[in-house]
Amino acid sequence: MTSILTNAAAMAALQTLRAIDNGLETTQARVSSGMRVETAADNAAYWSIATTMRSDNRALSTVADALGLGAAKVDTAYTALENVIDVMSEIKAKLVAAREPGVDKTKINDELRELKSQLLSAAQSASFSGENWLYNSNLSPLGTKSVVASFVRSANGNVSVATLDFNTANSVLVDIKDPSRGYLTKAIDADLLQETPTATPRYYHLIVAPGSTAPASSTEIVIDGSTTYEALDDMISVVDNLTKQLTNAASTLGAITKRIEMQESFVATLNDVIDKGIGRLVDADMNEESTRLKALQTQQQLGIQSLSIANSSAENILQLFRQ
Repeated sequence: MTSILTNAAAMAALQTLRAIDNGLETTQARVSSGMRVETAADNAAYWSIATTMRSDNRALSTVADALGLGAAKVDTAYTALENVIDVMSEIKAKLVAAREPGVDKTKINDELRELKSQLLSAAQSASFSGENWLYNSNLSPLGTKSVVASFVRSANGNVSVATLDFNTANSVLVDIKDPSRGYLTKAIDADLLQETPTATPRYYHLIVAPGSTAPASSTEIVIDGSTTYEALDDMISVVDNLTKQLTNAASTLGAITKRIEMQESFVATLNDVIDKGIGRLVDADMNEESTRLKALQTQQQLGIQSLSIANSSAENILQLFRQ
């Protein structure tokens, strides 16, 4: 039946054209944005996951920056310690040279004084971003220093920040307020370092930092013409013991540096993996979308043609009323 009130064919063609236009609009949006899930309306579950992971990835990027800052602090402390160890070896060599008969101990002491000044300078200079792990001028200890290492999201959705911790008690060289907290300022009993201790304490310290006081009942490592061989032996033992302790401290910092490097590499890889995972959830397949776009454009043209034919069929009724 043909009706001038209801054109069923035109209505069907129009409905089809609307569906094609909706599909074309969706495909064009995917092609222009490169994403098949751009808003929550596209796929609420995937959009929620992708949004959370993007937020976590930004946090991981900040962790990477924090690791770089932490690495710089550790490297600064390690470099200074390495220099101090070299100077300590030189001091030990000078003390051994002072044990030779007939040597001018006063001249050697002049060299020792300059070497000790270098030790103090290295400790004071080992500062990065306002932090110095080798030199303390505060009443309280420097304590434990933390380097942000990772951003962690648990299975139940809780988040936390993991850190790498280093106790600066293992690295402080000079402590003005409490000499016993610094390797170079503390007193060491030379008697305990002998193969056969005599139970007669003989305390020595290496330097006295400006603004501080010498450890009680302790003798600074200074030599002159009256310095005995026994005293020189004690000083050599103390310097050697300090060098070993400083070497252990440098080894610890070196291990932390290696750990930071490994963590930096892991965080960078994890960032890439998360980005790739997000892409799998929300990115559009451009090959597929371009093919669909071409097909929808063709369907749109056919839909318009069908609607035109359906509308023109009603006009043919006018021919029946012509004479």
